[in-house]
Amino acid sequence: MAGQELANVRIKFVEKANKVLINQLLDNLLQDGVLNEGERESVLEENRTTANKARSLIDMVRKKGDDASRRMITHLHSRNIFLYYELGLSSDQPAQPAAEPETEQQWSTTVIRTSEAFWREKLNDRDIYPAAKPSMSNRVALLITNIKFTDETLNRNGAEKDEANMEKLLTALGYEVVKHTNLTGKAIDDALNEFSKHPKLKETDSVLVVIMSHGKPEAVLGVDWKKEISDNERDEFPINNIYNHLGPQKCPALLNKPKIIMIQACRGEEEGSVLVRDGANAAFVSDNADEENMEDDGLRSVHKEKDLISFLSCTPDTVSYRHPVHGSLFIQYIAEVFNTLAHKYDIEELFRKVMLRFEEFPHQNIRQMPTKDRCTLTKRFYFFPGL
Repeated sequence: MAGQELANVRIKFVEKANKVLINQLLDNLLQDGVLNEGERESVLEENRTTANKARSLIDMVRKKGDDASRRMITHLHSRNIFLYYELGLSSDQPAQPAAEPETEQQWSTTVIRTSEAFWREKLNDRDIYPAAKPSMSNRVALLITNIKFTDETLNRNGAEKDEANMEKLLTALGYEVVKHTNLTGKAIDDALNEFSKHPKLKETDSVLVVIMSHGKPEAVLGVDWKKEISDNERDEFPINNIYNHLGPQKCPALLNKPKIIMIQACRGEEEGSVLVRDGANAAFVSDNADEENMEDDGLRSVHKEKDLISFLSCTPDTVSYRHPVHGSLFIQYIAEVFNTLAHKYDIEELFRKVMLRFEEFPHQNIRQMPTKDRCTLTKRFYFFPGL
C-alpha cells in the first residue's frame, strides 16, 4: 500500500529532501488536487527548517490515504529519481497523476509501434534514409557491456540492468543483437572487426553499436585495465577504431547506411560519490588516388566517413552517473525516450530529447550532459518500430 510505503521511508525522506524538491512536490500535489493552497502554505510557513517542512509534507500526504500517497511517490520518481531509488520505493511503474491542463510527458516501458500510414508517408521522401520492410527485417546491432573487471574495485554494479534494458530496446526496434560481455580492449576490437563482416549487413538498412564500460578521453577500458600499468600497456580500446571498422574501406556493406554509435562511459577523471561513476581487404580505393590516371574499371571514390552519428553519455573530460542497482541515467533515459517516441521521431530528434531529460534533471549536485559527435548523417533516419 502506498501509504505504508511513505510511512516506511519517512525518516530517510526527512533527512534527504531539500528545499527545491519539497517545493516541486508541493506544486505537483497542489495541481493534482491532493493539497489545497492552505495546506501548501502551512507546510512552507509553519516550519522553519527543511527537515520540518519535509516531515510536515510526508505526514500530511500519507494521512490522506493511498491514492494521495501514490501521487506523491509518482512525483518523487519524476523529480528526483536517485532519491526515489535510495528510499527503496516500489520499482513498479508508478501510477500516473490525474489529467492536467498541461501534462508532463509520461514514459512508456515498452516500444510504441509506428503506424503503417506514417511509414508509407515517409517511404518516398528523399530526405529520409530508405527503410523498406525487407531491409528492416535484416537489422543487426552490436552490444558490448563490461561489468566485471580483473580489478574488482572497478566492477560496474548496475551495468547488468543497462545490458538488459538495451538488449530489450534494440530487439523491440527490430535488431538482431550480437551481444558480448566482459571484454578486453583487444577483444572489443576483434568483436567490431567480426561484426563488420556480419552477413546481414549487406541487406540491412542500418546498424547500432552500443559499448558500455569505464572510460577515459578517446577510449573505453577493457576488463584487464589496471592503474599501475604504464599508459602504453593499459587495456584500452580506442573509440576511433569503431569508425575505422565501420567505414567504407573495411565495411563496404554499410556504405550509405546509417551507423548509430552509443557509448556509456566517462570521458574524464573519476571522483568519489554516493553515485557510481563510469570513469575510468579494402573494397574501395583510398581518397588520395590520382584521379587523372584512374581508368574506368569500376573504382570510385567515396567519403571516408559518412552516415554516422555517435551519442556519448557525457561531454569531454566529465563523468557519467550510474546507479549501482538500476543502471546508468544515460541508458535509462534512452530507453524511456526511444520506447515512447521512436514511432514518430527521427534519430537526431530522439537524441535531442534524451539531452533535454538531463537538462531538466532536478538534482542540484548531479550534472551530466550527453553529446552528439561525428554526425555525418545526410538524411533523417527513422526506426519505424513494429512494422
